[in-house]
Amino acid sequence: MAGFSVSRYAPERSSWARITARDSLVRRLDWPLLGSALALSLIGSLLVWSATRNRDSLTHGDPYYFLFRHALNTGIGVALMIGTIWLGHRTLRGAVPVLYGLSVVLVLAVLTPLGATVNGAHAWIIIGGGFSLQPSEFTKITIIIGMAMLLAARVDAGDQLHPDHRTVAKSLGLALIPIAVVMLMPDLGSVMVMAVIVLGVLLASGASNRWVFGLLGAGSVGAVSIWQLGLLDDYQIARFAAFANPALDPAGVGYNTNQARIAIGSGGLAGTGLFKGSQTTGQFVPEQQTDFVFTVAGEELGFLGAGLIIVLLGVVLWRACRIARETTELYGTIVAAGIIAWFAFQSFENIGMTLGIMPVAGLPLPFVSYGGSSMFAVWVAVGLLQSIRVQRPISA
Repeated sequence: MAGFSVSRYAPERSSWARITARDSLVRRLDWPLLGSALALSLIGSLLVWSATRNRDSLTHGDPYYFLFRHALNTGIGVALMIGTIWLGHRTLRGAVPVLYGLSVVLVLAVLTPLGATVNGAHAWIIIGGGFSLQPSEFTKITIIIGMAMLLAARVDAGDQLHPDHRTVAKSLGLALIPIAVVMLMPDLGSVMVMAVIVLGVLLASGASNRWVFGLLGAGSVGAVSIWQLGLLDDYQIARFAAFANPALDPAGVGYNTNQARIAIGSGGLAGTGLFKGSQTTGQFVPEQQTDFVFTVAGEELGFLGAGLIIVLLGVVLWRACRIARETTELYGTIVAAGIIAWFAFQSFENIGMTLGIMPVAGLPLPFVSYGGSSMFAVWVAVGLLQSIRVQRPISA
């Protein structure tokens, strides 16, 4: 009876039994992660709606315009997450050369006549029909999976305990090309996120700390050099100046952050109520549906509502950390760590700039801010995290 298989001769399980079985996909999904991400997108829909329903110049007279589009973006994002889980992070590992090449082509296309400038950053491709694409959002993903593929290849194969110096250098070269192109746009906010992603990936890979300290030192020298050589655009210099001294130009470059703090401060504990914020209704805060969406939460939902958003983001990061810790392959750990670094820094920067503790960098709040490219990218990242979780051994 050596070849006997219980599963071969046992009656086929019912649909419900397959769904509830310990090894089923549904049971192995990280539901706190999925639920928190969905809750953030739902809250974001309400905040975006409140911020735009009275802005006829943006909505073309339809108060539900941004609500429907945000919901559509969320739906497409969830579909992309499902597709990513179905493909699996290991399949995408094999497709890295194609995905990386496509992302580089797209960011390069921004520098051609196909590119468009929005809020000072020449970082968009206008598709038509009211739709646009920001390739740098997807480049974050390709940097993560590309570096993970290189750094984990020989370790997961059992040939090495840690990535060697040559492998680390190759992975940094892979990341440097798209980062340099994005810097030329210039999209300083995305460059900052990508730099943090690179550091997070290196830390998770087990690479020598000399690389990490070397990158930190090189980044500091590079930042000072860029400032001294005048390579930043005037609006970027003005943003840093306003951050250092909010009273420098309250009616000009400091206007956004000053109005943002007024909006958040006026919310108090419980807020003024959805659609009842004077700052939001009066359209005093620019870009309130995108970069400054957190000000709507602070004013209309108050400390409790804004705190709920931070808690939900914290749950997303907590579950991502757990996935990174429980996976048995270095590739999965590195991918999860890169996503954690991305979400953590971008959330801190976005919320911090509305509170005046970080400079304005034009970064959306993950899952909450309006924007198709950002929404699609973060949901693909959730799909990668879920794939890492469902493909790990059940005993892990």
